Amino acid sequence: MNGTAARRSSSTTRVVDVPPPELFTEGVLPVRVLPNGRVRGRSLVRGLSVQIAYATIDATLVCLVGGLAVWFRFVMGLPFTAQHLLFDQLAGQAYAGFFLLYAALVVLGCANQNLYRTPRDRSVLDESLMVARAVGLATALLVLFIFTTGNKEISRLVVISAGVVNVLTLSGWRYLKRRLVLHRSVQGIGVSRVLIVGGGQMGRALAKWLEENRHLGYQVCGFLDSNPSTDPQVLGPISDLRKVVLTQFVDELFVTLPSDRELVKEIVLEARELRLGLKLVPDLYDGLGWRAPLHMIGGFPVMDLQWQPIPTVGLAVKRALDIVIAASALVLTTPILLLAAILVRLDSPGPVLYVADRVGRKGHKFRCYKLRTMVASADQEKENLRRANERHGPFFKIENDPRITRLGRWLRKASLDELPQLWNVLRGDMSLVGPRPHPVDDCARYSIEDLRRLDVTPGLTGLWQVTARCNPSFETNLALDLEYIENWSLGLDLKILLKTIPAVLRADGY
Repeated sequence: MNGTAARRSSSTTRVVDVPPPELFTEGVLPVRVLPNGRVRGRSLVRGLSVQIAYATIDATLVCLVGGLAVWFRFVMGLPFTAQHLLFDQLAGQAYAGFFLLYAALVVLGCANQNLYRTPRDRSVLDESLMVARAVGLATALLVLFIFTTGNKEISRLVVISAGVVNVLTLSGWRYLKRRLVLHRSVQGIGVSRVLIVGGGQMGRALAKWLEENRHLGYQVCGFLDSNPSTDPQVLGPISDLRKVVLTQFVDELFVTLPSDRELVKEIVLEARELRLGLKLVPDLYDGLGWRAPLHMIGGFPVMDLQWQPIPTVGLAVKRALDIVIAASALVLTTPILLLAAILVRLDSPGPVLYVADRVGRKGHKFRCYKLRTMVASADQEKENLRRANERHGPFFKIENDPRITRLGRWLRKASLDELPQLWNVLRGDMSLVGPRPHPVDDCARYSIEDLRRLDVTPGLTGLWQVTARCNPSFETNLALDLEYIENWSLGLDLKILLKTIPAVLRADGY
């Protein structure tokens, strides 16, 4: 569930990036580990929270520029002792209110120019001209207001010079924002992974365009084509769509096939089931494209037939709650953690913390922290105990695990061993609520369908933990995880958090 801004790239790169640079080495299923261990997203710069942030930056810069214009016009050159007195007098009387009004007019002008919902393919020059129009209109309205009110205290020179500098500053920070997002896009951060259905001339041309224009936020992971090919960029025939989508963690499909209507309709239905973005180049296909948004990516007309809106505001609130609650909980539980650390050290030889790789969102591996509840050699003994596994499916659990220490059994019942994972929540590797992160060796045993639980950030607690914690069936675990993913909302997170409290107090963990 996560957005970025727009930038232009002039570099020419290879068409696709295959094979994946990292794979799980255990098990029969290759699972894609995304480079840099970061979360992928697919979106333009949109969402209420982003728009508010951009408007706040604009308003702050306008006020700062206004203050500097007043300083240079009236205050600069005066003796130091007189500078602050005069500036405070000017800023506190006439100019403060006018520059707040000016900031509001500039924000309204930028909103009118659609500068807070910037398409990725908008050029720096086009955006700068739009900023100039917005600031110019706001400056003209402010000057007109000054004349009509007959205000003699406001210098027209200050207002006009502030307008000129505002064009430069508002365009400048947007340019820096573009450069930052371009740098992140080159690193593979915040981009949408694209699978192109059809490896013909149109598909290859589209892939080349997307790779040459990284600012659009797309990363081509390969092609599907039913024609036999030895090209490693062709990841399989179209019949392997579901397998390739899940193993490559694809976010969007681009269909560039000739007009095979029935095949395209099957792809549309599959994309809807997998909750994928789907773009066609460029037919209507028996009415499936009616009322679908039509826009251009480069020189290619595309229609959005299936698009899953990202709940930007909800996800921003979820992340903010994760940070606030996790930080507060870490501070409040510090005495408990210190005492537990001492007891763990006294109870058995070995480190206080158990640190191990877990698989998170989109196959990203991260270091997960827990209080050690087993003997130090627990991981080496795991394979010898797999035949005693009490869970049905790829993950491992034994109620009377012989590796658990005396103190560890109590820590698990009280769920105190999970407290260090609050640090993972602060880092963004985990959330307070979500599917539990599984070990790498367990994930290597996933089937294709099991990979769907990796579409979201894992959590400390989740729907499975509060409804079927002792149920040994992995199918039940997976069904509850998918139910959470399909029906996610802030209200659902709150209900799960509230249900977690009595579940922890019952101390029925193991």
